Amino acid sequence: MSDQLETIEDYYKRIRENKIRMFDSDDFETGKSHFNISMRKYCSFRSPYNRRDYYKISFILGKGTFQYGHQKLYIDRPALFFPSPNIPYSWECDGDLQEGYFCLFNQEFFNGNSEFKVFKKTSLFKEWSVPLVFLTEEQTHLANLYFEQMYKLNNSAYPFRCSSIKSHLASVLHLALENKVEDIDLNELPASIRLYRLFDELLNKQFPLDSPAYPLVLKTASDFAEHLNVHVNHLNSSVKSVTNLTTTHIIKERMFEESKNLLKYTNWDIAEIGYTLGFEQPSHFNNFFKKHASTSPLKFKHSF
Repeated sequence: MSDQLETIEDYYKRIRENKIRMFDSDDFETGKSHFNISMRKYCSFRSPYNRRDYYKISFILGKGTFQYGHQKLYIDRPALFFPSPNIPYSWECDGDLQEGYFCLFNQEFFNGNSEFKVFKKTSLFKEWSVPLVFLTEEQTHLANLYFEQMYKLNNSAYPFRCSSIKSHLASVLHLALENKVEDIDLNELPASIRLYRLFDELLNKQFPLDSPAYPLVLKTASDFAEHLNVHVNHLNSSVKSVTNLTTTHIIKERMFEESKNLLKYTNWDIAEIGYTLGFEQPSHFNNFFKKHASTSPLKFKHSF
């Protein structure tokens, strides 16, 4: 088995090579928001054991087994499956009768809507949560309605379909949370995931930023390591082993995401936003934003 990373491009290439026609369109552009959805009736095959660089949610009507990290999860009744992209997994059907839907989306799609902010503070898609929720008859009916509507919208010409899809996707995630997503016992988690969890919780607790009077406190890997009473090299190694990303990269991406929200939704000036994010000089914030967005914060703010 391999724990190599599968990208969305890899995924589309794999299903094309296997001559599996799932999507009306598999157009994807790196760095752009992306969402797609398919019926599961085409899923009567075994998927490879890989990490993914994208999010995937499956509404499963059928039987089969997920190899999820070191766990085996058998599905024998209606369920929602929402794995962490950082945990390698595979799927093997138990019988040809497979119904329901699955959708996939990238980080840009997940970051691009304020409705999803709340989910970043929960256990959804996290390495320490059980990625499976079994559904009652009533919940199965609701899940089917949400996915059916997303499927119709995704294949429609409705000009506001993206916004509507995000609302229905948020309803799916709320349905999972209402059913109590369970955390894996801390003692059963590897030490690297336990430390990454503490880092992730600290990072996301700082957001959203409410006022320039309360600027960002923890801004660097060293800040987090000091707060967690570990050596920065140990923190960096743990975060890298779990996410395949550096601690600094994750912090900067979260700061960039918040900077876009502040530019869109507040009347703060550029200097106030930069200061609140921890930049002592407006020019430093300008350079940071340009590096990530290829445009200035002022131009970005005026585009809304």
